[in-house]
Amino acid sequence: MRFRAKMVDFNCVQYFSRVLGTLSKLAKSCVCRITPDKVYFIVPETGSTAGGAGIWCEISQENFFDEFAMDGLSVEDNEIYLEVTPDLLARAMKSAQPMSTVAARCVKIKLTNKEKPCLTFDIEMPTLAGHSRHVIHDVPVSVVARRYWPDYSEPAMPDFQVSLYMPSLKMLKNIADRMKNLSNHLVISASKAGCMQIRVETDDVVVRTHFKNLTAPTWSTAVTNTENGESQEELMYEARVDIKRFIQFLSGQQINPTKVICNIVDGKMIHLFLLHQDVSLQYFLPATAT
Repeated sequence: MRFRAKMVDFNCVQYFSRVLGTLSKLAKSCVCRITPDKVYFIVPETGSTAGGAGIWCEISQENFFDEFAMDGLSVEDNEIYLEVTPDLLARAMKSAQPMSTVAARCVKIKLTNKEKPCLTFDIEMPTLAGHSRHVIHDVPVSVVARRYWPDYSEPAMPDFQVSLYMPSLKMLKNIADRMKNLSNHLVISASKAGCMQIRVETDDVVVRTHFKNLTAPTWSTAVTNTENGESQEELMYEARVDIKRFIQFLSGQQINPTKVICNIVDGKMIHLFLLHQDVSLQYFLPATAT
């Protein structure tokens, strides 16, 4: 198996670094799936820790890399699956961050064997004298055997009852940061009429924040299974989730999503969908017991 890629554009380097920074807040480890067209970062729901969240992050390689070449396991299975630590990848990319007005000239990423498999980051930085210096990071990875690849298939769309575009992630994070001082859990509820509510409940107090006039995305197929009728529009569906994990997702604001969708599977799950023209990130947050 072989893999190498190169980024030259400053904005691509910065954005890729922010994507890795977001992933490092969401998961301690994940699987990086490399195909000829896309790069994926995956945490399957079944593979996450107890009460943990599933992640499916998808990146179009042509929008980030000036050079991209890979040879997978075989002609039939032309893919590479690597178990990686997002925090180590994010730290490696930090070396490409500009110091003052000096930015990296390019970032090369290559699958290497340094006694064990590694993703080697070769970051070329200019010096004040006009020369180049190279910063090298060897990030250890583990190759995922072919028999385990089906464990990292794209998750099915949940059979949700309501789907709405979310308010500003920055505003939601400010609210949730205050609520976490009251409880370890919060309840997210929404209706098809465009109303959303975030609340925390304790024995002494209930705190709610309401949002109105939110719009609903258009899906190609109907996945809701409730009856039609005006009365159903006002019906609220909800799920109780871990507040810290919800706040971790809200850190996704740093990749400047164009839209964020919240799908609620009543009493079972919050499915969050962060969309950008170059990246999509799905976050499957299971409901917790009351």
